[in-house]
Amino acid sequence: MQNKLDFLIERVQKQNPQANIKKIRAAYECASAAHEGQKRKNGEPYIIHPVSVAEIVVEMGLDTDSICAALLHDCIEDTQFGYKEIENKFGTPVAELVDGVTRLGMLRYSKEQEQFEDLRKMFLAMAKDIRVILIKLADRLHNARTFQFLPERKQRDKALETMEIYAPIAHRLGMSRIKWELEDLCLKVLDPIGYNEIVEGLRAQSEQHEEFLKGIQERISEKLAEAHIHNTLSARVKHIYSIYRKMYAQHKTIDEIYDICAVRVIVDTVADCYNVLGYVHDLYKPIPGRFKDYISTPKPNGYQSLHTTVIGRAGIPFEIQIRTTEMHKMAEYGVAAHWKYKQGLDKKGNEEAFAWIRQLLEAQQDTEAEDFIKNIKVDLFADEVFVFTPKGDVVNMPAGATPIDLAYAIHSAVGNRMTGAKINGRIAPIDSQLKNGDIVEILTSKEAHGPSRDWVKIVKTTEARNKIKQWFKKECREENIINGREDLDRELRANLLYNGFYENEEVQKNTLNKFSFNTLDELYAAIGYGGITLTKVINKVKDDVGKLRRQREIAEHQNQPHVEQQRRTTRSSTGVVVEGIDNCLVKFARCCTPIPGDEIIGFVTRGYGVSIHRRDCVNVHVAEDPDRWVNAWWDEDQVTADRAGRFSTGLQISTRSRIGVLNDVTTIFAVCKINVHEISARDLNDGYGVINAMVDVAGVHQLDNLISRLRSIKGVVDVTRTVDTN
Repeated sequence: MQNKLDFLIERVQKQNPQANIKKIRAAYECASAAHEGQKRKNGEPYIIHPVSVAEIVVEMGLDTDSICAALLHDCIEDTQFGYKEIENKFGTPVAELVDGVTRLGMLRYSKEQEQFEDLRKMFLAMAKDIRVILIKLADRLHNARTFQFLPERKQRDKALETMEIYAPIAHRLGMSRIKWELEDLCLKVLDPIGYNEIVEGLRAQSEQHEEFLKGIQERISEKLAEAHIHNTLSARVKHIYSIYRKMYAQHKTIDEIYDICAVRVIVDTVADCYNVLGYVHDLYKPIPGRFKDYISTPKPNGYQSLHTTVIGRAGIPFEIQIRTTEMHKMAEYGVAAHWKYKQGLDKKGNEEAFAWIRQLLEAQQDTEAEDFIKNIKVDLFADEVFVFTPKGDVVNMPAGATPIDLAYAIHSAVGNRMTGAKINGRIAPIDSQLKNGDIVEILTSKEAHGPSRDWVKIVKTTEARNKIKQWFKKECREENIINGREDLDRELRANLLYNGFYENEEVQKNTLNKFSFNTLDELYAAIGYGGITLTKVINKVKDDVGKLRRQREIAEHQNQPHVEQQRRTTRSSTGVVVEGIDNCLVKFARCCTPIPGDEIIGFVTRGYGVSIHRRDCVNVHVAEDPDRWVNAWWDEDQVTADRAGRFSTGLQISTRSRIGVLNDVTTIFAVCKINVHEISARDLNDGYGVINAMVDVAGVHQLDNLISRLRSIKGVVDVTRTVDTN
């Protein structure tokens, strides 16, 4: 084993002269001691596996902590050498990397559950440090190289898992070299006949391919030498899985696949890339539609290169890829290539070539290398979180989801019986926002009385919200009817529609038909459990009542003028009807300044008529003098017809001291076409001020709209109704 360690150290010193060799040796010694006596399936000492993983990590160009974590990556799971021991000996960053790789290894995969895409996303989203994913990829790559030592069934399961999860992750991170090798190793297991057919076909054509590629290289090399363009030329046969996919997609044999060969030209600058493209097209005829410019338009994973397919002298098509040195490193190792760049081993790179990595890794490009690699988060899937159930299943939830959402995602019965939740083994509030990698246990009880109405406001998912509403619809009908009627009556009064709705059967019938209800109780119940919104009901009633009122006004004006005269003598001109008293003097109390839409009550004064108060006014004491308090309500027809807005009320506007705030307030009054009787402002000498105003409005809804607009003004703290200042 000493030879394998020496080989690893030699490669580390070559790839990263700044690496801490002493720390890496110590990690090897700990891993060797921890795995003492353990064997792999092929009979080799187990320590060979972590050393091989470390070699792959070194090839990626990662840092000292990553190499140490690769050597120790199986310790927490398979040995007595745990997190605390690693943290004490090698520091928190190494311990967190090892713990992250261990957590990813805990994932269970089920083809039947079709979780592959969720798991691919989870790998990227749950890791606090991108290096965790890179080490895990290295771990899987070495395991894939030794698939042949596993039982046949397990070989296929692992190969399918790798093909569906790990290879796409490598592709997403731009790590094409690892992606290609993983795909070829998996294909060898999943379709050995197809794999061997391609291998044999390539072997039979190897001399032909070698001669063909050699001629191309010589010709391009001569042309670029004449143009004095420094370059590195390489030629290869495409990897086996890409040929396999093309054969089966196009239903061809390997003899019918012509663009098997590819030539790569690596140059110094982007300008040279386009110059080389011109020279190549001078030498060979390009195939129309087969040119791709991934330099000006990079792939989502950051890949950049020029691709063109041309026809050789023998009429055989082949692909040429043209890229800079930095683009080539990024194409080979993707995210991992960034560490070499940040650590100063490749200072010739163009900063702009790594713009995509800055976006991916939260714009940390200006930090030092050691700081840069500590806590890099992958936010590619910020709109989703992935959590575990206690059984290890992965559930995909929207960002902001709570344990309640998870409970209803599992089953309606789980949500309805939920009494609490544990997150990562600890009791947590049921409105906690779930985070990637959380292990969530839903606590239930058969004695639970069902969900709370407040849950509808807490949950994030539509599924959970609908299931909660369905429970209340089924289990709490009488309560829903009571609550629904109270809510509807309150909104009808606020919109001056109460009489229009309850005194007109046609309006009720139209409303019920609109929403497919047979009775008013069904409508109340639906409002009570949230099956229908009050806004929809009010809008429908408003349309019907308005239409009937206009029809009645036209009929009364044209055909029954005496009725209008009768209404004037039996109803107050102020727009208020007092129970049991016709044609009485009515005045509005200045202590609460009621306006249409407020719940009101009348007080019979001595010699001054009936004083109208808001029912919530501090001066309403019905119990003290019950004979003088009378019911009152707004004459909805008359108030609705009065469009000028002649009901006065007071506003108090609390503000921060800011130049121009009074001007902004008066501008809102003008925009809303609000008549202002008086307005005053004063400074409170503590950085705050107050503005008092008496305004005319048509009713509560116009006032609510005005208050909402005033509150949106910069510097306005609050807006409340007040007493008349006269």
